[in-house]
Amino acid sequence: MASQSSYEYYRHDTPSMPPLRAIAETLLLDRRIRTVNAAEAYELARRQWDVQETDLPIYPPAARRLGLPEGAVVLNNCQGKIVGRTAMARRFYNRLSESDKRKVLGDLREAVSDLQKRPLIKAHGVIGLDPELMIKATIIGTEDDAMNIFNWLANFTPHDELAEVYEKSSKLPIQDILIIGDNEWRNEDPYYHNEGFPQLALVDEMANVIFNFGMRYFGERKKGTLTLAWTSGIRVGMAACHGGVKEIDFSQCDDVGARSLGKRSIAFFGLSGTGKSSHTNARDNGGTLPEGFKKVVLHDDAFQIDCDQKVCRVWEPTLFDKTDSRPIGDRDWNYMISVMNHAQIEVDGKIIPVGQDLRNPNGRALIDRDILGDYVNRCAFPEKLCWLMKDTCLPPIIRFSDIHLAVAMGASLMTKRNLAENVSEEELSKLVFIPYANPFRVYELWKDVEAFIKVFENGAAGYSFNSVGFWRSSDADLNKIPLQTSLTLQSAILMDQLEWEPWTMLHGAHIPTKDSVERLLPGYYDTYHPDHVENKDNYLTTLQERFNQRIMFLQNSDLHNRPRLLAKLVTALSVQSCDL
Repeated sequence: MASQSSYEYYRHDTPSMPPLRAIAETLLLDRRIRTVNAAEAYELARRQWDVQETDLPIYPPAARRLGLPEGAVVLNNCQGKIVGRTAMARRFYNRLSESDKRKVLGDLREAVSDLQKRPLIKAHGVIGLDPELMIKATIIGTEDDAMNIFNWLANFTPHDELAEVYEKSSKLPIQDILIIGDNEWRNEDPYYHNEGFPQLALVDEMANVIFNFGMRYFGERKKGTLTLAWTSGIRVGMAACHGGVKEIDFSQCDDVGARSLGKRSIAFFGLSGTGKSSHTNARDNGGTLPEGFKKVVLHDDAFQIDCDQKVCRVWEPTLFDKTDSRPIGDRDWNYMISVMNHAQIEVDGKIIPVGQDLRNPNGRALIDRDILGDYVNRCAFPEKLCWLMKDTCLPPIIRFSDIHLAVAMGASLMTKRNLAENVSEEELSKLVFIPYANPFRVYELWKDVEAFIKVFENGAAGYSFNSVGFWRSSDADLNKIPLQTSLTLQSAILMDQLEWEPWTMLHGAHIPTKDSVERLLPGYYDTYHPDHVENKDNYLTTLQERFNQRIMFLQNSDLHNRPRLLAKLVTALSVQSCDL
């Protein structure tokens, strides 16, 4: 289904068009702004002052898709202090006081007037690849921000590529998305966030508009666009997912028992560094899947769950991945479209980008989805839904038999920030709550809670994986949880290889039985069972504190506007006051 233009959406009540939409739409219709396609944006980007050409070819199928000339090479966009997202720069227009709205609107109009003094370009794209969920989008920026506009077109889909499919789609009750960027915006007013230099992401999620000011990092354009797409999906009754999802087909396996499993789908929700991409994109789960299986991936970062149709729908045809674990010569470099904030090195007379975060943290790349092997634009409803946590009190895997506990654990997902985010060193060390691992949620939390209750009521089984390490003798002295252990456990739940016993501390939570898990991971039970921790009293106190923090987080959220719903989640999170 397709989105609606401003006129289509507001024509029966024109005065209801919000001011941010009106400001963006007026700029969009300035006839002096030149429309560019991907090839034109690429040529402008080649001449951009903070962009360098490498000798690494762009993945040829991607270059053809984008209409680039034969032999087009990967461009490297390098920036200064800020190489990650700045969540603190966001201002949500609909949450401002009336006086703040007047102030911000005045500053915005002034900023747009300054922006129009420079040569501007725009590009049209389609967000979403399933014909049942497509949104038209337009991005506007200066000519010397062409790199971000090219990356945006590559990350999503140029409108021309899907125009025929898009035009045949029925209309969604959703406006087209508008993204406006100005990297050179400066405003020393302390009202706006300054972490490196002044930045502002001004959002009206109900008008499908975002302004990125003072923000060079491409992740701001990408996640800003996805923020509005996820919110649009919520508005039409779907669950927004900052996560990865894949289907495993066992029906052609050599093993008869495996064949009987048929197809299984599994989804993972986590921030960068929790294993989301590793779990989603693993070729064979570290060798733990049986011979003959087939896998398709929807995406490793962004999708929407449609409970009514029992499907998942994808937003993007590319991956926006860190390259810190991709050395020179890694096969993944064959699939590159663009890189950001990479060191460069000369090898045999050719300049190539170097991963492994040599120049700065959070080096990123746009990578074609072909890297995943077989992929789809729509996949089955996730039978297994996994929260990826960083909480040292949790065993490596937990299964939830209580729907409200599963939902509450997702709503109070505990993790740590990472170098993908522009925050202070102090903030990096803190445990934080990021509901459903989605730091880009701009609507009320209770809407996500209700959406995921619906997902679990429709048959999803809930799990949590802990990727940070499990308590040995303290919160700092941990038993490591290797990725291979987590991948083995993932295969085990896909193939029904684990049996479960209640975790007595938390009603509705279960951990693997000794016999079932030791067959797969010898030594697991003694290492990771909560009964076997050292300093049990401290462990129990810390565990209780962590769950009390979860409860307090939810009680201090907008869920207090849904008291019955909140009470069910709080009850589910109550740790039992019995001995270990």
